[in-house]
Amino acid sequence: MIELIVLDVDGCLSDGKITYTNHGEEIKSFNVKDGLAIASWIKLGKKVAIITGRSSKIVEKRAGELGIEYYFQGVKNKLEKLDELLDSLELKRENVAAVGDDFNDYKMLKIVGKSFTPKDGISELKDMVDVVLSINGGDGAVREMIDMIIKEDNKLQKRFLELWI
Repeated sequence: MIELIVLDVDGCLSDGKITYTNHGEEIKSFNVKDGLAIASWIKLGKKVAIITGRSSKIVEKRAGELGIEYYFQGVKNKLEKLDELLDSLELKRENVAAVGDDFNDYKMLKIVGKSFTPKDGISELKDMVDVVLSINGGDGAVREMIDMIIKEDNKLQKRFLELWI
């Protein structure tokens, strides 16, 4: 059973574009459907982690808005960081689902219980993950991933629906 979802940011939670203002401020866009699914997953008593290679105040703010307790930025070795987190949470790799879109996600995706890449993830990941999502990163791909995980467990799906109906 999946207890922890691990998310990459650029290309998964966002469309991967980085926009700068004239004052050098970074702008990212996030999909509210992803946000509602993440917040709902947490309400179900499950865990979410962000492990991303870049660092951004925007990611810190979004993690806070959604109640994501575990977020790590500027990570060079995502697999190592994931293993550290799993040790601290006393979880096994098979209890993890993760989504990533590029080479720096490969090792992490290879070892988790259920791996995903957005529709626009690199082809090398599409050949090795469990699920290639039908949606591009930043357009609701994380929502699609969470919906798939929930639908695999009838009890979890019922609890998820009870949150909103």
